[in-house]
Parts: sequence; C-alpha cells; structure tokens
Amino acid sequence: MEEGTEKSPSYCWGTDDEQVRQWDTREGCEVRQILDRVADKWSLLVIALLERRSLRFTELRREIDGISQRMLTVTLRQLERDGLVHRTVHPVVPPRVDYELTPLGATLHDTIQSLVTWTEDHQDEIAAARARYDRQDAVGSTGR
Repeated sequence: MEEGTEKSPSYCWGTDDEQVRQWDTREGCEVRQILDRVADKWSLLVIALLERRSLRFTELRREIDGISQRMLTVTLRQLERDGLVHRTVHPVVPPRVDYELTPLGATLHDTIQSLVTWTEDHQDEIAAARARYDRQDAVGSTGR
C-alpha cells in the first residue's frame, strides 16, 4: 500500500489547515464524498441536461459527447442513490426509462449554474493566466 493511504474506504486524510481538516473529517467524510460525486464532469452534465425536462437514457447519451454507455449508467445510478435523480420505468416493450431531477437535484442545478456563470464571466482572465504561465514555463524549461 502507498504511503499515506488507508485501508478503510471511509478514511479521511488530514491536512495542515485546521478548518479544512474539521470539514473533511466530520460525519465520516460524507461532505467530501458528496462533493466528489456532484462535482465530476459527467454528473454536472447530466444534472444540467435534466434541468429542463426528463430525458430517456438514449437522449442523455446522445447529448453528452464522449460518455460511454457504462459511464452514463454508473453516473445515473449514483445520482439516483444520492436522491438527485428520479428514474421512472414504464411497463412497455421495449422498456422505456425516463430520468428527471428530484427537487433536491433541482437545488443543485442552481449551484451548478452559478459555477457556469462564474466560469463564463472569468474565462478570458483564465485564458490570459494560462498563456502567461505557459510562456513562463516554456522559458523556464529551456534553461533546465
């Protein structure tokens, strides 16, 4: 096992920042686990797409560029388990399954929208910072 890792899946590693340590270890790291779930790129995209209306699995897969069938299945199951997405199976042949945000999921969408708005508002500044960094890194790497 690597140094600094722990066998227990609920283990919460510490940090020198006391405020972060308290936040990270409280309640068996549930906060961290939830953030890991809702902040991954596939979950963000699914939540954004379901904000407007319910969608079928195939519609979601078609709308999310690059996601595999397996990854979409895993993402939807995890979001359903967390109470953010509701799955409705219609008793027809072939089976029809619709996904929609729960009221809890809808509240998360508002937060995601704030993050997207912040990103849009600051994308030029971030692009400029990246360009400065890349120029400095290129100059620094030639002298190594």
